[in-house]
Amino acid sequence: MTQTRFEQVTRQSLADRLPDCGTIVSEAREIARTIRIGRTAAFDRWGVESEAEFKQACIRDGVVSYHAHIGMGNWDLTERALANVFHEANLNNIEVHRAGLCLDRRMGLPEALRSKAAAETGPLLETPAHWGQIGQVTPIQPHMGDFMIGFPAATGNTVLALRAGVTTIGNLSQYFAHEAPGWHDHVATAVETTKSIAILGALRDRGVMLHSYLEDGFGALFLDCTSVAGWAYLEKYIVEDLLGAKLSHCIGGLTSDPVKRAGWVFALNEIHDRNCVGSMFYGDTISFSQSFDENRGLVAEYMLWDIMAQLECPTGHAVLPLPVTEAFRAPSWEEIVEAQILGHRVEATARRLHSRVDFSDSRTFSTQMQEHGKQVFRNALCGLEAAGVDIANPLQMLYTLKKLGPVLFEELFGAGQPDATELRGRKVIVPTDIFAQSLQCYKDNLPRFELPELADRIAGKRILLASTDVHEHAIMVLHWLLSNTGADVVYLGAEVDPAQVAEKAGEGALDAILISTHNGMALEYGNALVDALAEKQVRAPVLFGGVLNQKRGDLDLPVDVTAELAQIGIYTDSGLGNRLGTLLTLEKQTREENT
Repeated sequence: MTQTRFEQVTRQSLADRLPDCGTIVSEAREIARTIRIGRTAAFDRWGVESEAEFKQACIRDGVVSYHAHIGMGNWDLTERALANVFHEANLNNIEVHRAGLCLDRRMGLPEALRSKAAAETGPLLETPAHWGQIGQVTPIQPHMGDFMIGFPAATGNTVLALRAGVTTIGNLSQYFAHEAPGWHDHVATAVETTKSIAILGALRDRGVMLHSYLEDGFGALFLDCTSVAGWAYLEKYIVEDLLGAKLSHCIGGLTSDPVKRAGWVFALNEIHDRNCVGSMFYGDTISFSQSFDENRGLVAEYMLWDIMAQLECPTGHAVLPLPVTEAFRAPSWEEIVEAQILGHRVEATARRLHSRVDFSDSRTFSTQMQEHGKQVFRNALCGLEAAGVDIANPLQMLYTLKKLGPVLFEELFGAGQPDATELRGRKVIVPTDIFAQSLQCYKDNLPRFELPELADRIAGKRILLASTDVHEHAIMVLHWLLSNTGADVVYLGAEVDPAQVAEKAGEGALDAILISTHNGMALEYGNALVDALAEKQVRAPVLFGGVLNQKRGDLDLPVDVTAELAQIGIYTDSGLGNRLGTLLTLEKQTREENT
């Protein structure tokens, strides 16, 4: 079955008419000749020409740099927040070296289409003045790693970012797993992605780098760490060998084990031939609890290891002390500063402890990632080439790999021994932490789903599952639980827009529609979904779970919209299917019936 699907995907990929890659690269080089890379306030402060130059100095001098992630309701609020972070950092005698601009996902769309899509967490850059302000006032270097490269507007956004002085731009991994809202022209996206990377390749000697956060793409959906390592080798091959750009890898958000966190630093350094210049090492986002006090302890724990890993193996990765609210909503600038103060305090301890720490287990993990990652990489190149894919054509490689998806890729090219009893037909060599956590969540919730009062209501029911954004693990676990309890699950996966949900719901009777949402778009998405379902005359009850808030352009932070969702007939759930049993006895209310 796996081989058959692979042949179908590759046949379709090869049949689609892709433009000539050589022409695209030539166009990119012409564009690159016209670009004057801007100079930021941070470059002036550091006396450098690019962030890569600054990172190389950090590697040489043993300096640990710090990253913050920031994105308020609009650009003016974001610029003000950055200024406040810099001011407070100075007062506390600490440095925040770089800031990832957490932009609205609509930035990935061509400009003319942005106003037609639902607003999400983060600002839109709506005017030339906004682009002109980036990095000019506050000497914190801007990093643009969301919804730039990998999306339909990649080339235009890349040019504007470079002119603003942003020299680390991403996010390649998002190309494979994310979609711009409402956009379905995959050929155009692949072309734009190839062209924008080629622009960076033409300017590589100017210090520009392509950022790729491995766990923001297929890496989040692989079961085996060795598949993530193989994917890192594959991205490096496409970016550096085929398109000539410098690749800067990031990881960490879905990794909680300190042995693995340090091990990934060592592994990435080897994957990049001991010439790794990392963007940032993301904070652990999967271990936060409802207690902010516990979360502070967690941040201190992973920061200790992340800083010691940089002291042991300097790669230029900036460390990221996460605000304790990270798992629940976008943090305020005050919460960002609080986390940065904590992180710098931990550094003092890390420097005292570093020489006394044994990194043997982390180095063993690194060796495993290199050995098995190379095997995955070779498996992929050989398998794709045997299927007729031109593995020297970066456009064809990007297009085909996106179509394969993470499940089929891992089934086909994984390093584990074949085993039909395993989830993807292979033994897992080193499970990813997010997979292990999802599996534990399934085991913890299974007894509740097997109780007769819930199981009897689920058995035989037809239930649709979808996520509004890239966060997919909650609906993956629900898929396992519902399938085990005898439900007929219609699984749409991540980044599904309201029209797609309604289209699929209109194909046959449904007993419930379950939607996961996290990116500050719950109410806009809910309104669009209610209208789309009404147009298709679908009356199945709808349940929203996740982070039920909505971005408001005039406010720093998203606001809770649970009550507003109820007013338009959408049920809400604070846990994993807690209200599902009740929901399956209901019929969806219309707007009119609810008011």
